[in-house]
Amino acid sequence: MDPDAIKRALVGSGLRSTPQRYAVMAFLMEQAGHPTAAEIFEAVNRVDPRSSRATIYNNLRDLVQAGLVREVAMEGRAARFDAPQGMRHHHFICDRCGNVEDVDWYDVPRPKAASLGKRVLRECELIFRGLCAKCAPRRASR
Repeated sequence: MDPDAIKRALVGSGLRSTPQRYAVMAFLMEQAGHPTAAEIFEAVNRVDPRSSRATIYNNLRDLVQAGLVREVAMEGRAARFDAPQGMRHHHFICDRCGNVEDVDWYDVPRPKAASLGKRVLRECELIFRGLCAKCAPRRASR
């Protein structure tokens, strides 16, 4: 994504384009993987050491709330972050190594309104859990 597109995305989502927020977004757009907040902090500070850990975490929260970044919650592990580029996708999380992989998107049936009660549904996404392609053969050989 070009620099102007990142700035337009931030402003279009109601966020100011601060240098730190821009740096977080630019880093995530370059990533094929799903880094943790600590990894994002380290990478951004390698380029510009002016950002505090709190600033990076606050910017991640703001980007998630604005819908520009997705937080992938991991049981017992640090959350990972994803700036979806192009096609929407679900995630697969390996139980053994914690690797997060993208899974092609398909629509998830929405629950009936009656089952939601007074809740307001924003979106549905799936997280698949199991053993990734690297860890599955190790289990079979045991």
